[in-house]
Amino acid sequence: MIDQSSFQRIIRRIQMYEQEMIRLQIQLCAIPALAPENGGDGEYRKASFLNAYLREAGLCNIQEINAPDDRVSAGVRPNLIVRIQGINTEKTAWVLTHMDIVPPGESSLWHEDPYRGYISEGRLFGRGMEDNQQDLVASLFAARAILDEGIVPENSIGLSFVSDEETSSRKGLGYLLADEANPFRKTDLIIVPDAGNQDGSFIEIAEKSMLWLRFKTTGRQCHGSKPSLGKNAFLAASHLVVKLQGLHEVFNLLDPLFDPPESTFQPTRKDANIPNINTIPGEDIFFSDCRVLPCYPLEKVLETVRRIADEIERRFGVTVEIAPVEKIQAPPPTPSDAPVVGALQDALQEIYGFRPRLAGIGGGTVAACFRKAGYPAAVWSRLQETAHQPNENCLIANMVGNAKVYAHLFMQGDASARPSAKKSEPAVK
Repeated sequence: MIDQSSFQRIIRRIQMYEQEMIRLQIQLCAIPALAPENGGDGEYRKASFLNAYLREAGLCNIQEINAPDDRVSAGVRPNLIVRIQGINTEKTAWVLTHMDIVPPGESSLWHEDPYRGYISEGRLFGRGMEDNQQDLVASLFAARAILDEGIVPENSIGLSFVSDEETSSRKGLGYLLADEANPFRKTDLIIVPDAGNQDGSFIEIAEKSMLWLRFKTTGRQCHGSKPSLGKNAFLAASHLVVKLQGLHEVFNLLDPLFDPPESTFQPTRKDANIPNINTIPGEDIFFSDCRVLPCYPLEKVLETVRRIADEIERRFGVTVEIAPVEKIQAPPPTPSDAPVVGALQDALQEIYGFRPRLAGIGGGTVAACFRKAGYPAAVWSRLQETAHQPNENCLIANMVGNAKVYAHLFMQGDASARPSAKKSEPAVK
């Protein structure tokens, strides 16, 4: 239970901050933080601005853990850790967000300059406004409200603003967890607002494994009127695409935690082969996006894919090279009765008036780094799902409302005695 009188003071304080939250969003939007893989110079300028802002706001217990990276002018990718000491110093309630963004994409699809944030119909528009600045700002002002009200929280408060989430997390959370200064403990409450939906009605506790594959089929090029002289790589690859749909029958378990509940295997990108119509191509390249239930080892999937490709090779006299572009075996889910899950459910019941369901997603979020290392993290946000799109935006009401959720989480006491939630059902046929 939390002290309702103190909490109502915090709620009023957060509501008073709305205009300042908007200003900070617009200021952050004006500082692009793109990874070098995306043609940028990293997060250093944004982190420096944020560091100065935090100190001016009174959040002065800041630690900067820099990951070396000679691809950016600063030479490092910064990760900021902010702490407010609570009555119980042995447990910290964390919100982890990321400073980096993705490129704007086609500029013609944006109504305005993607780095010049603006307000329209109760929304903030600009690249990064929702992913991930909405909850970065929300968590910052939740902590600040508690500090400005002179309230000492039951547990300690931690904010983590990391780099490199949009590309690999190797210079962000992955680096923090491997560093000797790793600030996280496995008994902490860790929230990652890296996924969600428009009403905030689910908490993500599991992800599917992710396997992206590149298929290169090599045959023999020849004239279109003399197919017997060649080996049609496009034809063979087309049959391979169809045969790969049989993966759904091999890996056919269902898990109701996920939507969809099955593993999915979908052909996606198709590269150009020959430029003219009257030549049979000797080379063809396509890609597949596989999202696999955690119960299946990805090595088993790859073995099955290879057997299917071998059949195509024998039938059409071609060779098929298979190369993983991305291969991430999903870690075990966060237990449904983990203290962080119950704490977040309590906060959402108080602020938004419902107790959210638990769910799995197709992957992947930065929370996978936590789970792989044995930290029970919960993923949640109330957002508009405009991340990576032109005219990305966030509802101002979501930014303010989510700040109240985080404030409630910060004000809760030890959640270890909370009644267990109902565990999800195992995978079934």
